[in-house]
Amino acid sequence: MRLSMLLKIGAGLAIAGAAAAFVLTIPARIPVSALVSRTADLANGETMFRIGGCASCHATPKQDDPTHLGGGLALTTPFGTFRAPNISSDSTYGIGAWSEIDFVNAVKMGVNNEGDHLYPAFPYPSYQRMRLDDVRDLFAYLKTLPAVATPSARHDLPFPFNIRRGLGLWKLLYVDGKAFEPNASKDQVWNRGAYLVEGPGHCAECHSPRNLIGGIDSSRRFAGGMDAEGKGWVPNITPHADGIPNYTVKDIAYLLETGFTPDFDSVGGGMTEVVKNTSKLSPEDRNAIAVYIKSLPPRPGKAPPKQQH
Repeated sequence: MRLSMLLKIGAGLAIAGAAAAFVLTIPARIPVSALVSRTADLANGETMFRIGGCASCHATPKQDDPTHLGGGLALTTPFGTFRAPNISSDSTYGIGAWSEIDFVNAVKMGVNNEGDHLYPAFPYPSYQRMRLDDVRDLFAYLKTLPAVATPSARHDLPFPFNIRRGLGLWKLLYVDGKAFEPNASKDQVWNRGAYLVEGPGHCAECHSPRNLIGGIDSSRRFAGGMDAEGKGWVPNITPHADGIPNYTVKDIAYLLETGFTPDFDSVGGGMTEVVKNTSKLSPEDRNAIAVYIKSLPPRPGKAPPKQQH
């Protein structure tokens, strides 16, 4: 009798746990009622396209036109290989058939048009900070770009990372859906820079170390670390001695325009793609980004691993 009772209790707890997990992992979405009628600002949409680095991941590899967003770029990580999807205006293989609310939910909530969780290789933990109108302008701009009839390649992920529903638990820690809130004690320039860096620019996604479950280590945010593929080292961009303490606002803005550092070097790796985009921003936006980065709290970073000879 006692064993039977224990089995029943165990089964009941398992069912209750499964039910709780099911509820907790339901994809959260923004309702269509949140989209008030407005006219899209395509120039602003292009700015969001540039600062968001959309082409860096989604442009079809081995071609020079950054507006051909057929996807296919592979990102190999400890969790498996992710492949950037087609986000062109093609209605069959891209997002041409998506509604505006579909796109808003993908960018801000990490949920695709079929209601499934997206993997955070797409940096929606930062994109969620974007203003709703900026996301809508970006969608309008993407619809003006060429359609690319290339099917999206599938991710190659081992169990349990291939179970999308489990991302709902991860999102409880890293996705709240809140937009950027200006700091009333700071001026307009600082707040613009903070928005661009923390939201569409998603700078922390590359320049911060991560924990075992792939979340950003908030105690070392912007302090650099191994890149997502484990092939290089992303620098500390705080004013700590391990980072860029001697860079002025002018130095940072110039780097974002030209790729040149104040010590007569040039950026490399993924930052070359970033500069291709930031060089097309307005001087005012580059300056705002520089002002915010210069104001970051100094945080020590770990030293890059020694090269093996």
